[in-house]
Amino acid sequence: MNLSAWTLSALAASVAERLQAALDANQLSLGHGTDSAQDEAAWLTLWAAGLPLDTELDARELSAEQVQAAEALLTQRLNTRKPLAYLTQEAWLHGLSFHVDERVIVPRSLIAEPIVDGSLDVWLSSQTQRVLDLCTGNGSLAIIAALAYPEVTVDAADISDDALAVAAINVERHDLGQRIALHHSDGLQALSGPYDLILCNPPYVNQASMDALPQEYRQEPVISLAGGSDGMDFIRPLLRDAARVLSAHGVLVLEIGHERAHFEAAFPKLSPVWLPTSAGDDQVLLLTREALTTGAGA
Repeated sequence: MNLSAWTLSALAASVAERLQAALDANQLSLGHGTDSAQDEAAWLTLWAAGLPLDTELDARELSAEQVQAAEALLTQRLNTRKPLAYLTQEAWLHGLSFHVDERVIVPRSLIAEPIVDGSLDVWLSSQTQRVLDLCTGNGSLAIIAALAYPEVTVDAADISDDALAVAAINVERHDLGQRIALHHSDGLQALSGPYDLILCNPPYVNQASMDALPQEYRQEPVISLAGGSDGMDFIRPLLRDAARVLSAHGVLVLEIGHERAHFEAAFPKLSPVWLPTSAGDDQVLLLTREALTTGAGA
């Protein structure tokens, strides 16, 4: 390979070809910020070249050092099967940059969508002043909520001190230390509220699905993914206790991924509102305090 002869577009195309070959051979999994070999190749190439991620993949020439950096990063991605976000220690969610490393899962919560697109606003009002981001991980949902709702304060809670350390990096990065407070809590145990809005992307993956996870997902913290045999181990006590920390007009927004059948089997008396997302209309749900007090204990 003549390292000095590559253009940005040609290198990205070469990277995409090698990524696609690995995908076709079932030796690679995406889903940690990209869902195609082309998108991951663009991200990898631009990051390795030290260029902004919104740079057009044009015919500009790259230095030998930039090509070598991309080759090294691609080799690391293929050999380790680590998500690219771990290798770059950066992930993006709805246009915002977040620090990530192996202490937290890569941020990808669908809850961000109804916050950013405004579809959650119909359930909020001027009384919405206190927000809780439970299972905050790297703090991305807490930060997105704080930026979307400038008048609120946010408590971001997690059982993992490692996760809270990463969240602190991101709160500082986005200069939100005056509005976001970090709390160590096992579920709701250390929290008193009252909260007008609770956001929660909990561990919800059922055991059968955990056993089948690709290697990339196995490198994320198990505590942030595994939800027990039916995926509801964390959610049961959450729904039992959530009314205690919700205000009278408060709502809970909960992500459950592909676990709707298990959710409905565990909580047959609940009637949630399902919020539409890019992944479908049955992965994120909303419960009012009234709904929780009448049906969550079933």
